[in-house]
Amino acid sequence: MEEATSSDLTCSNLPRHLSSFVNAFVDFSVSGLFFPNSKPNTPSAPTPAISTRFPAPSRLVAIGDLHGDLSKSLQALALAGLTDPFSLRWTGGTTVAVQVGDVLDRGGDEIRLLYLLHRLKFEAYRAGGELLTILGNHEIMNIEGNFRYVTPEGLDEFKQWGRWFRVGLSMKHLCSGLEKPSDPFKGIPTSFPGVKKEFWEGFRARIAALRPDGVLSRRFLSGNQTVVVVGDSIFVHGGLLQRHVEYGLERINEEARDWINGLKGRRSPTHMRGRDSVVWLRRFSEGFNCDCQHLEAILSMIPGVRRMVMGHTIQEQGINAVCENRAIRIDVGLSKGCSNGLPEVLEINGGLDLRVITANTLYDHRRVMREEEKDGLALLVSESRLKEVEAAA
Repeated sequence: MEEATSSDLTCSNLPRHLSSFVNAFVDFSVSGLFFPNSKPNTPSAPTPAISTRFPAPSRLVAIGDLHGDLSKSLQALALAGLTDPFSLRWTGGTTVAVQVGDVLDRGGDEIRLLYLLHRLKFEAYRAGGELLTILGNHEIMNIEGNFRYVTPEGLDEFKQWGRWFRVGLSMKHLCSGLEKPSDPFKGIPTSFPGVKKEFWEGFRARIAALRPDGVLSRRFLSGNQTVVVVGDSIFVHGGLLQRHVEYGLERINEEARDWINGLKGRRSPTHMRGRDSVVWLRRFSEGFNCDCQHLEAILSMIPGVRRMVMGHTIQEQGINAVCENRAIRIDVGLSKGCSNGLPEVLEINGGLDLRVITANTLYDHRRVMREEEKDGLALLVSESRLKEVEAAA
């Protein structure tokens, strides 16, 4: 192959390379991360279509709500054996991991978390594993422009993203051979009555990034499932009712994707709205007197599914299960913007062995308890001072 001369390196024959460079420059400036996108115009996700069902892996891990706390999220990922705490690279091998939504709001690391999870998806896919991220009610609120749970630190992070993104736009406009990208800030108000002036720029950037067909919503959220079945477990942020299953899990996922991509107007799909929607429901995650018969009827409508795994409702006592472990609640309020809970993750091995891995050192002296010794959750302690809980399948 002939080596290119300096006269060959012009805008007319390097638009793709320039665009790729600018994108990488902005990504690194915002997140400190590079992405394994070796060729220009390579699809930004391993699988462009949304899958609703995945076969049972040998190891399955579930992580609860993260809410803009990068440090605590990294602790949870490392606790699960999914990432190296120093390089932040995927170490989970063929593990399939599910994060049940609510990455946004309540913290100042929202964008960095979106970038990190996105890169880990690439790395997991290349290692033969999978990282699946689910839409939570806070993702839906932000795409709709509801910023009531945003923090000043979160607004500042989006403000900085907006500035770097505009630098990238300016760089791309320098090259006459490059297609001019549209300005996502066009049409967004420059002032917001009732909001302090110091936050206006952050509000503008957040709208540009997260609205339907927004820069970050399309890139990082449109590929998220709303509900996903992995083996005999179904994952959803809030919960499912019979009418949701009757409507169609694949249909719910597709409608959410199309809405985020700007194809369905400004308002979220019907099954994303209201207290009994899939992202807001608390019927099986709040308290210990759940309608187990109702839950069993719902699960029986989904072939092969034995349990529902949910986030959304903070479990002050840590990850727990009700209805003979048919409903597992994994939101531990991990973020400092919530209850600053100790990191915990759910692990399912071979579809039968359910455990909770936690950083709670209060359990470092407990003995192993088997199911034949005690009904329900049993305690198991490892040498690394991490409590693990076994539950019946």
